[in-house]
Amino acid sequence: MSTAPPANPLLTGPILPILLRFSLPNMVAMLATALAAIAETSYVGHFGAPALAGMALVFPFVMLQTMLSAGAMGGGVSSAVSRALGAGDASRANVLAVHALWIGMAMGLAFMLMMEVCGPAFMSALGGKGEALAQAVAYGEVAFAGSVFVWIVNTLSSVIRGSGNMKVPSVTLFAVALAQVLLGGALGLGWGPLPEWGMRGVAAGGVLANAAGALYLWGYLASGRGKITLRMRSTTLHRQHLMDILRVGAVACISPLQTVLIILILTRLVASFGTQALAGYGIGTRLEFLLVPIAFAVGVASVPVVGMAIGAGNIARARQAAWTAAAVATVLLGALGLAVTWVPDVWTTLYTQDPSVRESAASYFAWAGPFYGFFGLGLSLYFSSLGAGKAVGPVLAGALRLLVVAVGGSLLAYLQAPAWMIFALVGAGMAVYGLSTVLIIRMTPWGNPAAKA
Repeated sequence: MSTAPPANPLLTGPILPILLRFSLPNMVAMLATALAAIAETSYVGHFGAPALAGMALVFPFVMLQTMLSAGAMGGGVSSAVSRALGAGDASRANVLAVHALWIGMAMGLAFMLMMEVCGPAFMSALGGKGEALAQAVAYGEVAFAGSVFVWIVNTLSSVIRGSGNMKVPSVTLFAVALAQVLLGGALGLGWGPLPEWGMRGVAAGGVLANAAGALYLWGYLASGRGKITLRMRSTTLHRQHLMDILRVGAVACISPLQTVLIILILTRLVASFGTQALAGYGIGTRLEFLLVPIAFAVGVASVPVVGMAIGAGNIARARQAAWTAAAVATVLLGALGLAVTWVPDVWTTLYTQDPSVRESAASYFAWAGPFYGFFGLGLSLYFSSLGAGKAVGPVLAGALRLLVVAVGGSLLAYLQAPAWMIFALVGAGMAVYGLSTVLIIRMTPWGNPAAKA
């Protein structure tokens, strides 16, 4: 007598509890990664102002690599795996995992070569010179030599997330962040009997931590302990499987590039108002650096739920999961944004007691803080769209935000507008991003609503 296979809870269970259960471990891991970057900055502070300036030059490229590997391409990987599992094709999911790993290793090598060859020129173009540029190059030469490990960790984490398992990648990333803090401090500052290797030592801590994380996740998947089994030797590469990942992930990679351009434009605009205004803006963006992991955690949690529903043909459930995740992200980031709008000193006094800088930061939060919820709304829907295999819409919304910031910023610079108008432009860009993403997703068909597994 045959028995029916057990129902997949991601296809039948209540959506909100699933999303909350998935989001929490992701949030802890992402916040740990953000705090590891803050700890690195603290270590670099021991080497003086030129080293801090060098860290500011190299940091955008470090963040770009993370956004590309964990968010954009990672979302494409999770989407492909979850859609295969939702369709009941576990063997295809295993094959896609191998293709994802090859893509991750190739992208890691490409990023390494680009930064090792062109990194000094990129950082010089950002205004780096003298000792600051030398310190940035010293960090980058070591950090980007380990790009392959970063891409492997984030690719394999995305494979596991696509199967609906958030615990293993979250625990692994938390351990990687902790190891990065300890190894970076030990090698950079020369704790105990170790020599002080400076910027290169701080960067080496991250390389070693990610190498250990990559080795563990590879072993975990190869052992067959999860829903996905990594069979490198017996899997032949096929173009159709590569394209299943790249048609989502490659398009999604445009979004991080848009984000970096927006940051560069706004930084250049605010810098024209002097050191105090730039310092206040910097304090505001540090808070956003901690807010992004929250939206990321919720959005990534929606990818397997949406992807499996799409694979099973249940379009209504996929959309319900996307809107539910968006509501959670909007409420969380909106509440935090309103909190710093009303009481900005709760955050700003952690960094400075300078009245003029605190005033600048308060002005930033007054105009940008109320719109944080829109940013969470757009970012969460971006990941849900990756789960549905529809990356173009959110990228168009990001392009619209970039257009608003670029055109609006140019106009304000021409009119020599006050700093608060630049901060208001930040909020307007977030609102445009969130609302346009909602509109585009509502207009984009995700499949036949009548089709169900």
